[in-house]
Amino acid sequence: MRKLLLLTLLLAFGLTLAQLKKVEPAFWWKGMENSELQILLYGPQIALQEVELSGGIKPKSIEKVENPNYLFVTLDTREVSGANFKITLKKNGKVSATYLYELKDRKPGSKERRSFTSSDVMYLIMPDRFANGDLSNDNQKDLLEKANRALPGGRHGGDLRGIINHLDYLENLGVTALWLTPVNEDNEKAYSYHGYAQTDLYKIDGRYGSNAEYLELSQELNKRGMMLIQDYVTNHWGLSHWMIQDLPEKTWIHQFEDGQGPLGFKRSNYRITSQMDQNASSYDRREALNGWFDLTMPDLNQSNPHLLKYLTQNAIWWVEYAQLGGLRVDTYPYNDKAAMALWAKALTTEYPNLNIVGEAWMQSSAHIAYWQKDSKVGAIDNYNSELPSVMDFALYTELPSALKGPESWDKGMIQLYNSLSNDFLYPDINNLLVFFENHDTERLNEIFNGDPAYYKLALSLVSTIRGIPQLYYGSEIGMRGEKSKGDADIRRDFPGGWPKDPQNAFNPEEQTADQKTYFEFTKKLLNWRKSAEVIHSGKTTHFMPVEQVYVYFRYNENKKVMVVLSTNEKPVELSLSRYKESLEGVKNGKDVLSDKTFGVSAEGKLTVPAKTALILELN
Repeated sequence: MRKLLLLTLLLAFGLTLAQLKKVEPAFWWKGMENSELQILLYGPQIALQEVELSGGIKPKSIEKVENPNYLFVTLDTREVSGANFKITLKKNGKVSATYLYELKDRKPGSKERRSFTSSDVMYLIMPDRFANGDLSNDNQKDLLEKANRALPGGRHGGDLRGIINHLDYLENLGVTALWLTPVNEDNEKAYSYHGYAQTDLYKIDGRYGSNAEYLELSQELNKRGMMLIQDYVTNHWGLSHWMIQDLPEKTWIHQFEDGQGPLGFKRSNYRITSQMDQNASSYDRREALNGWFDLTMPDLNQSNPHLLKYLTQNAIWWVEYAQLGGLRVDTYPYNDKAAMALWAKALTTEYPNLNIVGEAWMQSSAHIAYWQKDSKVGAIDNYNSELPSVMDFALYTELPSALKGPESWDKGMIQLYNSLSNDFLYPDINNLLVFFENHDTERLNEIFNGDPAYYKLALSLVSTIRGIPQLYYGSEIGMRGEKSKGDADIRRDFPGGWPKDPQNAFNPEEQTADQKTYFEFTKKLLNWRKSAEVIHSGKTTHFMPVEQVYVYFRYNENKKVMVVLSTNEKPVELSLSRYKESLEGVKNGKDVLSDKTFGVSAEGKLTVPAKTALILELN
């Protein structure tokens, strides 16, 4: 009886839901820089119906595509006088569905919101592996994969509530920005915890929490002077995404005539240097750019104008809704680069301070610099990506072998010097993301078999050179992980993140002696860095390494810091006369790590302990 009454009411008010299954974005905001809004309407044979907007609003366009289950309605939001308007669908003159579309008021200062800069330290979290703060959401009826912590590549139950519960820990550590791997719905049958095969771009995965909890996390971070960075994926969606299951247009994704399966799957050759290689064959370039990352990750065609607008609006929607402090974009060079320049420009026009860092996993600084906004390298190709920041994979590639040695003409610490000597290629050198590991790489502590001296050297480097340092969760307690054993091994659960864990490393009092060694060092260095403006925006002078010791100076008009990194197994006595140009007028330097004072006059010598970093504030 109740069901019959509900159906009668729905029919009476023109809300036959079967006729309108999706409206995206579900709402928008007044006063956006770009007043044009594309609304996607989805329902069975919806293209056969008429669309009317209330209040005398005249759509700029109502576009049909190959699939009659879609309509794209574009309007100018400046024509909407009130807080909402009604979308009405009619068939044969009769109302079949209505939708009340809301235009919300923007929060004060949303356009000028602060984004991450070189004054920040970014902490990368894989939410499923960090902390389980809500056991009740581990399994969801409408989501396929269930929690199984015993399965290395399965869902383990970490969630947004777990992160919220440990914000004090992160603030105390010295972190100022959180980068979460994707938390939107990923409803694949297996191996869905990483989140990179998204199936709903407007919905947080229920196993992580809700849209409201995502906003809560961002707001709680903002209260602490911290910010939330969203991992955004423009290159591919999950195979189970509702639009992939019912493609709007064949050109929505890349399909190959010689591909496998109904969607024309062909794996990328991953040779993405072909994007800027003027001698590359069209075949290789197309296979790299249009090939899929995996069977479950259909490759999106950003040159499709409806898709590009969808991706652009979706990114803006999340920045506005969740009060984000920036974006990290996955697999950036695998996208259509002309379309992505329009995407990045649209976002930074809407939010002038918004920082966006792209993953350009290449070994050459020239290849990476190509993707940063206003790059001279890109200009050779008449290309400007409009992307503010890139990840310094060139430095990441050199760092482990630089620390390992042995020293030779082109091996050892000279590799760091040579990598940084390419800084002239980047138009905005302070806006590089610098790191020594992430969720796709071998753990540094694994490479050096648990020797904290190398972690201290690596963290000292990325915390004091130009750019934005990024730390991977668990690095600060010495977590290990071997890439050859599979991704799950480099994405282990943080000890103490689950109620029945035998040890809670979030609590410094419960940390082991080894964990405490890492944690206390990290905490001291990162908290010092917070107020070290000379590191955030100062200039650099570096000197050729000698005896496995690399020395560089960060300086501005008011401050000077001398950084000494030694991988030598024995103490080294440095003659400071070779650093005279940077030590003029200097007598002493206080090490921010040990609080010891060293004499560092140009006429003297400095004894550097074995495998040690010194960060000396000079006076």
